[in-house]
Amino acid sequence: MELTQLEYFMTVARLEHMTMASKALGITQPALSHAIAKLENEIGAPLFERNGRNVKLNRNGSIFSKWIAQALQNIENGVKEIEEWSNPETGVIALSYLNILGVDLIPRLVQDYQSTYPKVRFELTQGNLGDIDEHLEQGHSDLMITSRESTLGDHPWRTIRKVPLFIVVSSRHRLADRSALSLEELSGEAFIGLKNNCGLKATILSRFRHTGFVLDSAYEAEDLITVAGFVKSNLGVSVLPQTMGLMLDELVWIPITNEGWHWEIGLRWREGRHISPAAKRFIAYIERRFRGAAQQKIPTAVSDQDLSPSEL
Repeated sequence: MELTQLEYFMTVARLEHMTMASKALGITQPALSHAIAKLENEIGAPLFERNGRNVKLNRNGSIFSKWIAQALQNIENGVKEIEEWSNPETGVIALSYLNILGVDLIPRLVQDYQSTYPKVRFELTQGNLGDIDEHLEQGHSDLMITSRESTLGDHPWRTIRKVPLFIVVSSRHRLADRSALSLEELSGEAFIGLKNNCGLKATILSRFRHTGFVLDSAYEAEDLITVAGFVKSNLGVSVLPQTMGLMLDELVWIPITNEGWHWEIGLRWREGRHISPAAKRFIAYIERRFRGAAQQKIPTAVSDQDLSPSEL
C-alpha cells in the first residue's frame, strides 16, 4: 500500500467522480481506476459503489476513509514539525542539564538566546550526571550543559563558566571566622560528600587526587542543596560552588588556598550524530558568547553582577 494510493482514494471519495478526480490529480482516468482497484484488492473489499463514472463510498469505504484522513493528517503534521525543527529560526533545541544549573544559568541562557531568536523553542530536561549523560547518548537530547568531568569526556566541549569552589561551614562551626583555608586544615572534620550521580563529585575527586589529600565522607547526598542543608545544620563541612541556588542563611563560604579549585561548566554534544540546525546555531552562540571562558581568571566569589544576563 502506497501513500499515493491513499491520496488518490481520498480525492475520489471527496469528488465522487472518476473523471473529475483524475483531472484534479493530474493523471489519466485508467491510471486512477487501476490504482483504486489495486487498493481494493490489497484491502480485500470494495470501497465504492459505482454508477458509471460516478462513485460513492460504501460502508467499507466510509470506515477506511475515516482512518486514512487521520493518517494523512498525522503525516502532514509530522512533515511540518520536521520542517520547523530543521529551521534554525523556528526549530527546537533539545537541551539537558544538571539540576543545580536550573536555578540561574539555564534560565538566563534561554532568556538571552530567545531575545535574539524568539521563535526557537527549548525542549529542556534536567537531572543528575547519569541521567543527562544517558539522555545525550540515547539521542533524546542534542546538547547538554554539564561538568567538565562528564563520563562522556570524548565528545566536543565548550566552556561556559568556571565557578570557584569554597570550603563551606555552618556559622556555628569553629572555622567560621577564617578568611581562607587549606584543605589540609579540614583533617578530622566530618565531610558532607556527594553520591556518584552528582556532576560535581567527579570534579571534587579529581581535585583531591591532585592534592594527595583524602577526606572520608560522613554523609553522601544526592544533590548540592541537600549538602548545603546538612552543612547549615552543622553536621559537617563540604566543598561547594557559590551559586545562587545554594546561598542559604547560616552558611559561611571560605576561599580555598590550594590552587585549581573551581568547577568548570560547559556545553557538550555527541560527535558524529546529526543535530538540528537550531542546535548547531546554539553551539555557535555558546562559542561566540563565551569565547575565552576556558582561560578565564577564577574570581574569589560570585556576585549578582557576575550572574547578570550580560555576563552569565
